[in-house]
Amino acid sequence: MSGQIPVKPSAEGLAASAKAVAKERGLPPVHLWNPPFLGNIDIQILRDGTWIHEGGEIKRPELVRLFSSILRKDGDSYFLVTPVEKVGITVEDAPFVAVDVDCAGTGENQILTFTTNVGDTVTAGPDARIRLVQETAQGEPAPYVMVRAGLEARLDRKTFYRMVELGTHHVVNDQDWFGVWSDGEFFALILSQDLE
Repeated sequence: MSGQIPVKPSAEGLAASAKAVAKERGLPPVHLWNPPFLGNIDIQILRDGTWIHEGGEIKRPELVRLFSSILRKDGDSYFLVTPVEKVGITVEDAPFVAVDVDCAGTGENQILTFTTNVGDTVTAGPDARIRLVQETAQGEPAPYVMVRAGLEARLDRKTFYRMVELGTHHVVNDQDWFGVWSDGEFFALILSQDLE
């Protein structure tokens, strides 16, 4: 035995550790940290972007933003990571929700910039791809944009509709697709012939 007493991870402890490493600008380098895994913590991110701790909603936006800054995805699992601890959390769908999209330019020069529920902004392009998944249960499309390091944002309904309004038809691999341009990249969403 090492003589160390195992410590149960807590949301308060994680918040204190995250604040200690918070930078004035930019995100903490969670990809560089390799702390010991301390188990799972009762934190869940719901499909609508709501963060739940021990059955109750985390209502302080600054705390949600702080936790989101130390979020990391390894494989199919999500973790909150500080230099001294790593704990598993549950994510129902995507960890973020895109709540707005801004457009600059037109056509192939169009730039789409998404804002998430935690205040991140990301410009869709080669490093921040847009994808569309057809959900069979609800029969509705599920659109996503990559935010950072494997962490996606699901587009909320109004943002998805605003993005679709900016769409156009384009030939990809000899097929007509409906999609959107951003940062020189065309994101094919649906075959043109399948549009209603």
